[in-house]
Amino acid sequence: MTGPAGPELVITGIGVLAPTGLGTESYWRAALRGESGIGPVRRFDATGYPVRLTGELPSFEPAERVPRRLLPQTDVWTQQSLAALEEALADAELATSSVPEYEFALSTASSAGGVEFGQREIQSLWSKGPRHVGAYQSIAWFYAATTGQVSIRHGLRGHCDTFVSEAAGGLDSFAGARRAVEDGASAVVCGATDSALSPYGMVCQWSGGQLSERADPARAYLPFTEDACGYVPGEGGAMFVAEERAAAERRGAPRCYGVVAGHASTFSPPPSSGRPPTLRRAVESALSQASLTPAEVDVVYADALAVPEADRAEAQALCEVFGPYGVPVTAPKTGLGRLYCGGSALDVATALLSMRDGTVPPTPNVHRAAPEYRLDLVTGAPRRMPVRNALVVARGYGGFNSALVLRAPGPRRPRGLHGEEY
Repeated sequence: MTGPAGPELVITGIGVLAPTGLGTESYWRAALRGESGIGPVRRFDATGYPVRLTGELPSFEPAERVPRRLLPQTDVWTQQSLAALEEALADAELATSSVPEYEFALSTASSAGGVEFGQREIQSLWSKGPRHVGAYQSIAWFYAATTGQVSIRHGLRGHCDTFVSEAAGGLDSFAGARRAVEDGASAVVCGATDSALSPYGMVCQWSGGQLSERADPARAYLPFTEDACGYVPGEGGAMFVAEERAAAERRGAPRCYGVVAGHASTFSPPPSSGRPPTLRRAVESALSQASLTPAEVDVVYADALAVPEADRAEAQALCEVFGPYGVPVTAPKTGLGRLYCGGSALDVATALLSMRDGTVPPTPNVHRAAPEYRLDLVTGAPRRMPVRNALVVARGYGGFNSALVLRAPGPRRPRGLHGEEY
């Protein structure tokens, strides 16, 4: 238990790469307009594949954003994290060299590792032989590759974490960041990007049976509707600079987007077990840790899988906690695609920007939620409203659940017991 005077984790820098914009403010403007970045697959020839749409980054050129010596060593997923982090550090006006190296921690997430890099090297192995496989294959595909490359590039030698819980991992990285601060770190890099849009990555995702196969971008990703048919895969995410509050105040950090007030994770049993899912417990534990009642939450950023069974389970959990139509719910990811752990990290960035500007962006392409879900879904236009406390929900394939509570910057308030992890 950490008492009222214990360390608080505040977000002081944000960096975003999204299918609707490279850069935080570019993405945010597009989100408020309800724009969509979903379109035909450009990364490879998708003729013959059942999935024809993705949310790909527009005009992302790694050579323009990542040191050239790192390009042959890294997958595009790691390159995206390196690029987003540069924006976050600039936004925070924090030079990594200004923090003692063992006090700068790192907490990231990965869903699939370096899929595109791995496919390229395996193709070389099969078609040309082992002499044509590069030495970096041994590290670039690995789940912790981004954590390692960021640590090396910026000299971060504090506690390092990599969370592998699929889409829930982007939120879990903030739990790792909080633990690092409670253990003595003064600054933490956290967040996630993701990309698995190579042919191999696409086939692996399609085999899960949850991808939309529609060819119309406006009808392909429609969670909480009667027309839901699965999700569209995408790439990108967000990286953050987080600091212990007192350390940020001492150095005169130019801005504080919000406070990481509570987090909890649970694991749902398989549906065949007959046991109920545990998303509700994650939400309630995160709220308890943040010392908030459901009535104090102003908006929920939903996981929004667009698989009817999963949508019903999420809506039921939210209705049980907040009551039917009890809180505004939004899912900007319907205009981006599901970015896996990068998507939940991007939801955190969006929630923080909602707090800053007092505006909740809409759920693109969705005109209204089906009545059975009993959700106050934000659609059509952004909703102007004060956002003091926001809840971000994410679920990972296989049963992972994660809930993160963010609080607008302001005076310290007492914090409750740590949310239990099951």
